[in-house]
Amino acid sequence: MKKSKTKPKARDAEKVARQVVIDAALAMSGSGLSPGRSGNVSCRWKGGMLITPTGMAYAEIRPRDIVFVNAKGNVPDKKSRKPSSEWRFHLAAYHARPDVKAVVHTHSLNATVLACAHKPIPAFHYMVAVGGGNDIPLVPYDTFGTDELAQFVATGLAQRNACLMANHGQIAIGANLGAALELAREVEVLAEQYVKVLTLGGEPHILPEDEMARVLERFKSYGQNAQG
Repeated sequence: MKKSKTKPKARDAEKVARQVVIDAALAMSGSGLSPGRSGNVSCRWKGGMLITPTGMAYAEIRPRDIVFVNAKGNVPDKKSRKPSSEWRFHLAAYHARPDVKAVVHTHSLNATVLACAHKPIPAFHYMVAVGGGNDIPLVPYDTFGTDELAQFVATGLAQRNACLMANHGQIAIGANLGAALELAREVEVLAEQYVKVLTLGGEPHILPEDEMARVLERFKSYGQNAQG
């Protein structure tokens, strides 16, 4: 019988990483950020990524079901499940942002409402800076699972950590899955607030660029960042 060349510690590390992806997907779904089987989660792994499989209920996913996709977009394990239909824009995000190690894509209610109305989230509140800039941008629509959509997402995330996807939902990235999931929650809160502001009528007051520049500078030493 042929012995596996994979060292036990490496196998254990990968199993832990796979479970972290599952835990993030369950947290995303359980918090209402992505109803049913919508949305998907991934983390960077060995030059590629580990991503949730397509079409499976999150509660049914086990570590062996998480799919490894390499840097070229291939699934080396022929016995593996199929990756999420959105694997292309996850991989594009990792290529565009070498500093990022996790991606969370959700169909959260208010972010999706704004995405379907083709409305980005401007600096109506200073906390918009959590996305890394003075707005949460909107990227153009294309059919799900396409290279075209992946390119739009990569462009949108080049200088932001979150964006809305027209007629689709939102995507958030981070240094780990906990950070990406937290940012997705922040984006949904901001989206809900902005939707309510819009219902008041008239033009919302948008903070000027110089103020947002000050906010972004302060965010560099905000909270845990200050410990750097």
